[in-house]
Amino acid sequence: MTSRTSIIGWGHSKFGRLDEPDVTAMIGSVVPQALTHAQVTADEVDGLFVGVYNNGFSDQDFQASLVSLTNPEFQFTPAMRVENACGTGSAAVYAACDFIDSGRGDVAVVIGAEKMTGVDTPRAGEILLSGCYRPEESNVSGGFAGVFAGIASAYADRYGDPSAAMAAIAAKNHHNGMTNPYAQLHKDLSFEFCNEVSDKNPYVAAPLRRTDCSLISDGAVALVITSADRARTAPRRVSFRARAHANDFLPLSRRDPIEFAGARRAWNQALEQAATATTDLDFIETHDCFTIAELIHYEVFGLAERGHGHEVVDEGLALPDGKLPINRSGGLKAKGHPIGATGVSMHAIAAMQLTGEAGTFQLPTADLGGIFNMGGTAVTNYASILERW
Repeated sequence: MTSRTSIIGWGHSKFGRLDEPDVTAMIGSVVPQALTHAQVTADEVDGLFVGVYNNGFSDQDFQASLVSLTNPEFQFTPAMRVENACGTGSAAVYAACDFIDSGRGDVAVVIGAEKMTGVDTPRAGEILLSGCYRPEESNVSGGFAGVFAGIASAYADRYGDPSAAMAAIAAKNHHNGMTNPYAQLHKDLSFEFCNEVSDKNPYVAAPLRRTDCSLISDGAVALVITSADRARTAPRRVSFRARAHANDFLPLSRRDPIEFAGARRAWNQALEQAATATTDLDFIETHDCFTIAELIHYEVFGLAERGHGHEVVDEGLALPDGKLPINRSGGLKAKGHPIGATGVSMHAIAAMQLTGEAGTFQLPTADLGGIFNMGGTAVTNYASILERW
């Protein structure tokens, strides 16, 4: 890609159980932050792109229309909402980039948001099952966690028990989240705790323990994305060296459930566009909705052969002081996973690292970063390579 479409500012809420009563209020809290950070005024914004999954978390839909309720200066600004399961945030980011790349506008604001804690846990689990193929997968015990438990079991049958590697990934991401002020969970859980089944760490859906599962979260993030010409006068600029999107079949029965073929395709397309290799990256933020997903991603990224993702863990490659830190933010595991906000947050976190604005969780070297965000069981897959310029 030759585009220098760039992120020039952001606003990021803390993730967790937030006091804001709804998505409207959360949007209202982050958009002004992003505009101020980017030194952009509302009248310069040519389009608004809103990512909210919803699907029953709220009776209020049509979220693109909500931006102007708390930011009335956007009364006449074109606005659209996108949804693509847990890849919703990246779908909104990519829609904004396409808008800029097409020449239809110079400045776009992307908002990702979700209010998940307004419903009880059983209802949340039922809503999340809309991200799978209901005719075949909605009756799986344990809900969406049960679907990924099936993936973990299939992985164990083929390659051996991944439980210890998953526990190490959980411990890593909990440790990383300790220094991220946006993270929902600030608990430095040990490998031993994560690796054992106990009253405080029971099976959610065997073999997945509570520490193997991401959190039900509220949160919102906004990005300002501009053309290269507009970015040249911005206080900071982080460009998309590459971005790729690939889909796979929704039913797991139509594919090898542990291959993550769509994820591999998107990641390799992004590397090819960027003319780089995974090992050239300084960090990766990846979609650890469950620890088995991060383990398989190690293999998707080419860091280990299939069935050998545990070697990345054994060698400490993905640790903050390793050769390729992965999920320095704490990932979805500790940072939280408000569905519509997740992909936008990943891009914001990467931009923070690349501009040296990550504060307490800043990496010492951050020139080129990778992002992988997926929806469902690696059904819709987004891979971005970002760099500052």
